[in-house]
Amino acid sequence: MIKKIITPIICLTLILTLCLPVYANTLTVNGQGLDAYIENGITYASVREFTEQYAGYSVGWNDKAKIATVKGTDLEAEVYQGRAYSVANGRVLVRDGINRNKAGRVYAPVTELAEMFSAKVEWDSSTRRVTVTGGGQALTPAQSYYNSEDLYWLSRIISAESRGESFMGKCGVGNVVLNRKASSQFPNTVKDVIFDTKFGVQFSPISDGSIYNEPTSDSIMAAKAVLDGFVKVKDALYFLNPRTAVNSWIINNRRFCTRIGNHDFYY
Repeated sequence: MIKKIITPIICLTLILTLCLPVYANTLTVNGQGLDAYIENGITYASVREFTEQYAGYSVGWNDKAKIATVKGTDLEAEVYQGRAYSVANGRVLVRDGINRNKAGRVYAPVTELAEMFSAKVEWDSSTRRVTVTGGGQALTPAQSYYNSEDLYWLSRIISAESRGESFMGKCGVGNVVLNRKASSQFPNTVKDVIFDTKFGVQFSPISDGSIYNEPTSDSIMAAKAVLDGFVKVKDALYFLNPRTAVNSWIINNRRFCTRIGNHDFYY
């Protein structure tokens, strides 16, 4: 009887341990220890506590929109509770996690917060120590950072190809375009990748004209996120919806990578 009782308890304890956030041993920002936790390999810090380590910045809260705001010299940022992204000086910063509210405080990935302040992050896996140093300089604004033509076309192909898909699904589509741009197999500009016809039209929105439709706001956000370096689908060069695809060449000839929503991604 004892054996039968103990085993389920051990299993339940293990399951709960794997599911609950793991608190980091140490997070320091310029030598000051801060509250932090680790969830799915991402270290989170309180937006307010992190911001308070830098002089001249303040944190506000929009309860209706559930957005924490950070303002200071040359910096305006919004951390969206329950979403995967924050916006700083018009740039979309994303890590593969969700901004959380815990005990009335909004927490965001440390690397995301550090980027807002141009700080450096170091992670020691053996000690679970996260060290943030420097910073205090505002992030380069969107108008000086993004290539306007790249943003224009990337947001439109994401919108046309992934209406109804999640934000991460939209980022995956954007990653494919940028992965092609970086590959010697494809043209070397975003626009030329999208309109490439070397082996036939590559994206159906070119054929049906939906590429010219105004992009959704989430598609613009996703385009900015991947142009800012966020990678959801690394190295994938193809995607399709296997339930609606009329051509099976990708399935038969390329290696499967991952599935996000209705899209399968291939190398």
